[in-house]
Amino acid sequence: MKITQVTATPIRVPIPAAPYSTENAGTKIGWDGKRSRITPKRPTPCLDYILVHIETDEGFSGVGEAQADMGFFGQSLEEVQASVEDYLGPQLIGKDPFDREYLSSLIDYLGNSCAKAGIDMALHDLLGKALGVPVAALIGGLHKSRVMVAIEIAGGPPDDMARECLAFMEKGVRAFKPKIGADPEIDADRLRAIREAVGPEVSLRADANQGYTPKEAIRFCRLAERYEVGLELLEQPVAAWDLQGMASVRRSVDVPIEADESCFTIHDAMQIVRHEAADVLNIKLGKVGGLYNAKKVAAIAEAAGLRCVLGTAWGLGLEIAAKLHLAASTMTVIDAVEFTELGLHGNLLAAPHDALLALPLTDGCLSVPHGPGLGVTLDEEQVRLHREAG
Repeated sequence: MKITQVTATPIRVPIPAAPYSTENAGTKIGWDGKRSRITPKRPTPCLDYILVHIETDEGFSGVGEAQADMGFFGQSLEEVQASVEDYLGPQLIGKDPFDREYLSSLIDYLGNSCAKAGIDMALHDLLGKALGVPVAALIGGLHKSRVMVAIEIAGGPPDDMARECLAFMEKGVRAFKPKIGADPEIDADRLRAIREAVGPEVSLRADANQGYTPKEAIRFCRLAERYEVGLELLEQPVAAWDLQGMASVRRSVDVPIEADESCFTIHDAMQIVRHEAADVLNIKLGKVGGLYNAKKVAAIAEAAGLRCVLGTAWGLGLEIAAKLHLAASTMTVIDAVEFTELGLHGNLLAAPHDALLALPLTDGCLSVPHGPGLGVTLDEEQVRLHREAG
């Protein structure tokens, strides 16, 4: 079998409001206008994606998706599309899709992680379809059939954040990750309000988005412990480059520390291990370049005695399915997987998976698709409606 064609389709999906833009959250770093998604070219809130299709000479094909968002991974729609169509995709023409490690090395240029992730996802979908097995079987096995869903909560007044959690609980969600990182005292009050509202059984993490100094992060963790909010993880408390500072926080508090912006590549993961800077590594397919590299980061975590979280990365439905397969096949992944995209816009999947991989949830979980490849198909009419011309 040989690859004959790799194509990229740009998709733009409107959303009600820019993510994480709520009042008083992450004002030091993040969503304070410095990385706004609203520009003259994109005058209304939206999220951009690239669909990647790979065709072969034996009739098998695969489809994947890549995030294309300057505010999230720093890679624009135009950049990701050009990377797939003009630079990375052509490297695969005439090659055997089963030669995964070699193909990964062919496109292992500096940067373009989102484009690589879309290609990697399409390759795994193709191989699963060719073999008649789900992607999970290709990357470790279908260890579990249901995966708990966590939703991120934009920062704001404590009572507003608590009400947002309660609204999602009505849709079956039982795990949350509030956005914090502005002021330790205010942030601790936010978590206390959320815990009082949702009760003791709900999973609660927090994401500081690099917003603290090491001393502020330590103070926040101690306040969270004093308020008995049951904080399971604190994500990226300090600047991504400050592994020494993050290690200082980790040594000083009992709350497990998670690396996100510090952990893009397999080499980043090794540096985090060497610095003893985190207890948990955040894996996102768009950061690491796809499922193949995601499993390598998980293996590094396993070797170092660390755990992994699968973080939010938006998605049209294919990414949701891929994360479910990754969670189901990776023993180091902590139970709840972040699917904030479920609350932002609908997916572009055909029935029945358009409803199965969406809110509301049954028992707080999504089911892992069991069909060949990713186990889902796109609704071509929805793709046509959201295709971004030019």
